[in-house]
Amino acid sequence: MEVILLERISRLGQMGDTVKVKDGFARNFLLPQGKALRANEANKKKFEGQRAQLEARNLERKSEAQQVADNLDGKTFVVVRSAGETGQLYGSVSTRDIADIVTAEGFSVSRTQIELNHPIKTIGLTNVAIALHPEVEVTITLNIARTADEAERQAAGEKLDSAEAIYGEDINENARPDSFFDPNAEEDEEL
Repeated sequence: MEVILLERISRLGQMGDTVKVKDGFARNFLLPQGKALRANEANKKKFEGQRAQLEARNLERKSEAQQVADNLDGKTFVVVRSAGETGQLYGSVSTRDIADIVTAEGFSVSRTQIELNHPIKTIGLTNVAIALHPEVEVTITLNIARTADEAERQAAGEKLDSAEAIYGEDINENARPDSFFDPNAEEDEEL
C-alpha cells in the first residue's frame, strides 16, 4: 500500500514522502496513529493544504523534545534488582521498567520511545537510547545492581558480576586441595 507520511518515521522516510509499505503496517500502525494518509489524489491535495500546519506542529514538538533532551541526555539512573552471584538477574529490565524509572525522576517518557533491542538480564552499566522525537534521540545510562551500595561501587568502576566481587575475598580459599589433605601425612596401607 502506498501512503503519504505526515511526519518523519525512522527507516521509512521524511514528512511528505510517498512510500510503499506492507498493508498491515499501514492499517494497524500508520493510519490509526495519524502518521500517514493513503496515497490517492484527494489525500495528496489535503496534505498539500495542511503541509504548513503539519510542519509547524512538527517543529513545535521537536523543540519541546529538544528541551527535555537537554536535561535528560547523559543522566544515570539506578535500578535495583535481585540477581544471582554471577550477575544474572532473576527477571529482566524491560522498556516498561525503564519508562517508569525515568518518569519517576520527573521526565515524561513512554515505553514506546525507549529503543531497547533486547531485555537487560545482567547487572552492570548499560546505555539505552530514547527517541523523544523522530529527530531527537538521547542516551541514558542504567546502573543495574543488587543494592544501592553496589550501584555506587559499580559507578566507581568496580565489576560486580562474580562471587569474589560480592563477598570481597577469595571464596575459593577453603576449597584448595591442601586444606583437605596433608601432603606430608602417611597413607594408611590397609587393604
